[in-house]
Amino acid sequence: MRDVSEVERLPSVRPADGGLDVVTGAFSYSGNAIAQLLLDSGRRVRTLTGHPERAPKGSVISVRPLDFSDQIGLTASLEGATTLYNTYWVRFAHGPVDHALAVANSATLFEAARVAGVQRIVHVSITHPSMDSALPYFRGKALVEAALADSGVSYGILRPAILFGGDGVLINNIAWLLRHLPVFAIGGRGDYRIRAIHIDDLAKLALAKGRERHDSVTDAVGPERPTFVELVGSIRKATGARSRMVHVPGAVVPLLSRVVGLALRDVLLTRDEFAAMAAGLADTEGAATGSTPLSTWLSAHGSVLGIRYANEIHRHFG
Repeated sequence: MRDVSEVERLPSVRPADGGLDVVTGAFSYSGNAIAQLLLDSGRRVRTLTGHPERAPKGSVISVRPLDFSDQIGLTASLEGATTLYNTYWVRFAHGPVDHALAVANSATLFEAARVAGVQRIVHVSITHPSMDSALPYFRGKALVEAALADSGVSYGILRPAILFGGDGVLINNIAWLLRHLPVFAIGGRGDYRIRAIHIDDLAKLALAKGRERHDSVTDAVGPERPTFVELVGSIRKATGARSRMVHVPGAVVPLLSRVVGLALRDVLLTRDEFAAMAAGLADTEGAATGSTPLSTWLSAHGSVLGIRYANEIHRHFG
């Protein structure tokens, strides 16, 4: 794995307008925000997706399957592209898909990009990835970053903690729970901090990194760092919900989440996700790289936030 600090710094290069870029999951959440910004900037966009049937009718985005078992086809789908914007990952294990498979698939994608002659890969990772982590999500993210660094392709890695805006899941579903449940459980004191970034700020940062040619790793974080209890309180106020916030032992939260998740036929919050949040892995202390304050966005969108529940399993495995 190359040491980013030792990589030669090359002048920034802006791809010519009208060129082709590839985005994994351009009809999903972060991939959609990146793809739309690319189109607005005059770039042509191709997407690799596991759900080609979800392409909107008349979309100007060309669609190819994200089939990791077809290395030849995957490489062909990447040919002619200047930059690959990669948002592929799995939030939790489901059926035969787990984090180990996601790591292997990511390495396959990077190799296909190298063979296809892609000049740059912008990859969406996570804050605080570590190969020594006991959490498969964070360990897997570190392994993917290592595979990218070893690919030989110029790269920019973005490390967001939590995203908000658009049709995001986490903030919306907290709002939904506050609207529908009489009590909302907060694990422990709830003093662990959340450093969220707006989805449009992430997209802008991704395109900025796509224009560079030196290897880099950047935390993608917004300007505010509320504690979790402050965040829930802000969502409660913005939505006008009357759910009572109660503190429970941390070990109880995943159990309660599982019970509610079974009723909703979804996964609300895994044990590992709560452990990561409680350990401070959704926070950083560095400078903000996104400009949209979460509090301002909540105030502007509270009336519609959480009106409908966003089912993660239906979105990704339905």
